[in-house]
Amino acid sequence: MHYSNLRQTLKTPSWTQPQENILLEPYTYISANPGKEIRTKLIEAFNLWLHVPEDDLEIITKVVRMLHNASLLMDDVEDFSELRRGLPVAHTIYGVPQTINTANYVYFLAMQELLQLRTEREGGQVGKQGKEVDLVSLVTEELLQLHRGQGMDLFWRDSLTCPTEEEYIDMVLGKAGGLLRLAVKLMMAKSVSNVDYVPLVNLISVWFQIRDDYMNLQSTEYEANKGFCEDLTEGKFSFPVVHGIKANTQNRQILNVLQKKTTSVSLKIHTVEYLRDQTRTFVYIRHVMVQLQDQIAAELEDLGGNGPLEQVVKGLAVHLEEGDEAGPKPE
Repeated sequence: MHYSNLRQTLKTPSWTQPQENILLEPYTYISANPGKEIRTKLIEAFNLWLHVPEDDLEIITKVVRMLHNASLLMDDVEDFSELRRGLPVAHTIYGVPQTINTANYVYFLAMQELLQLRTEREGGQVGKQGKEVDLVSLVTEELLQLHRGQGMDLFWRDSLTCPTEEEYIDMVLGKAGGLLRLAVKLMMAKSVSNVDYVPLVNLISVWFQIRDDYMNLQSTEYEANKGFCEDLTEGKFSFPVVHGIKANTQNRQILNVLQKKTTSVSLKIHTVEYLRDQTRTFVYIRHVMVQLQDQIAAELEDLGGNGPLEQVVKGLAVHLEEGDEAGPKPE
């Protein structure tokens, strides 16, 4: 290092690709195991309606993927998770500080990518199709919603406060719905279509998260990818937990299990059996999901149909089981 001409030296950025690779290691790790890419499939399906130019769609898909994986890095830290997609979570390998820094860094890299969607004609405000649009504000708003939803989820967990179903749905719209809604809003901004697809996106987001909560307590595949009934270990007020608690507020079994953040398999099995047999929560959830699936199907029909989107929903659909008609139903 020569200090005799330091002023001139400081004019030249010193950041190198090897340094970039080091900084991105936690993100590279989680991105190398991408999961089912449901959001990418949904983006492709919505593009049958929106016909976004290929270059723009590629950027939108990349931005959403970056934000999604960065948010997963943060979620795993905040939820004290051990597995993600069947592998150890990033922060157990790279440490919490580096993982947090990387996640925040990727948020800004995604914003940098977003700037490529802004053309000379936009001037920051008017899109290719002459629409009034501010892409940065659009992304900022959805990221705010994501953090608001996550914040409430963490507050309920850490204060052992059970939300209502309505409060849970509001949280899901922010936390789980934000990135898919962001993708579709960006696509709408770059499309000649003036149809508003956000109501459909919101329906899909709520349905998908309730299904995810349900499968966490039911699916052997989820057990392999995240651990057995991991939501109970995290102390999470998932949709089944909210219903089970509210169905019998005099019985504090579930609250006590959540408070312990137990890793005991026998205790988690007992909780699942309580939800299944005592509060009949899983019957209730299947009714909720069937209602949401019917609403999604009706919305798809009103919008003119969409084969790939219908296939995604059909492939993930949950159906009523024998005896469910006699069980608890949503209002």
